[in-house]
Amino acid sequence: MPEPQAPLTAAMFNVLITLADGEKHGYAILKEVEEQTAGEVQLSTGTLYGIVKRLLAEGLIVESRHRPAEDDDRRRRYYRLTEEGRQVAVAEAMRMGKLLTRARNKRLLRALKPA
Repeated sequence: MPEPQAPLTAAMFNVLITLADGEKHGYAILKEVEEQTAGEVQLSTGTLYGIVKRLLAEGLIVESRHRPAEDDDRRRRYYRLTEEGRQVAVAEAMRMGKLLTRARNKRLLRALKPA
């Protein structure tokens, strides 16, 4: 599986996860990351757009040409994962899963019960 040019930060990974189920504009990404992490990750607009710029440059996301129906602000830019971006996100999730398994095997963590 492809890997980004440098390791993913937690914020970058959260942006990729947010785009996994479809394209979104910047503000929607900010709000979903905050919601999905119960406020543990709060991205500023400057941080988000720095991440977006890097993910675009690495080919992990693209700006979508598709626009939602009416009632949309034309200034909004929508982003979606590329196939490579999806593969990178999956690889990172698998890497994290292996780390959790190792931590459990060393009794650092108890096995988590499914939600």
